[in-house]
Amino acid sequence: MKFLIDNALSPMIAQALCEAGFDALHVRDIGLQAAKDRVVFEKAMKEDRILISGDTDFSTILALWPHAKPSVVLFRRGIERRPKEQVRLIVANLPHLSEALEKGSIVVFDQNRIRVRSLPISS
Repeated sequence: MKFLIDNALSPMIAQALCEAGFDALHVRDIGLQAAKDRVVFEKAMKEDRILISGDTDFSTILALWPHAKPSVVLFRRGIERRPKEQVRLIVANLPHLSEALEKGSIVVFDQNRIRVRSLPISS
């Protein structure tokens, strides 16, 4: 699996995912730290990367997005904000989420649950 970490989250997440054996980039690694959300979204789609973010603005894009990719992992408020804990949550849950993420889904980590919704939402 390949990941693209949005600027709303720490670059340490990309580093830790790489150390865990994944292909992960932070938007800062590729000069997109100031890019508009749609540009980041399109980059993730072009490279078949799963976008990981804490930016709830991506929900608005997803509501109108006609494609099944990129998948998005979204950390909502109330979730532990330390990068190591966020990586632990992702890696621990990937066995259960990988099929949905490969098909195209949004996975939302809330304080007490994980929600999965297939993409595109508008279909």
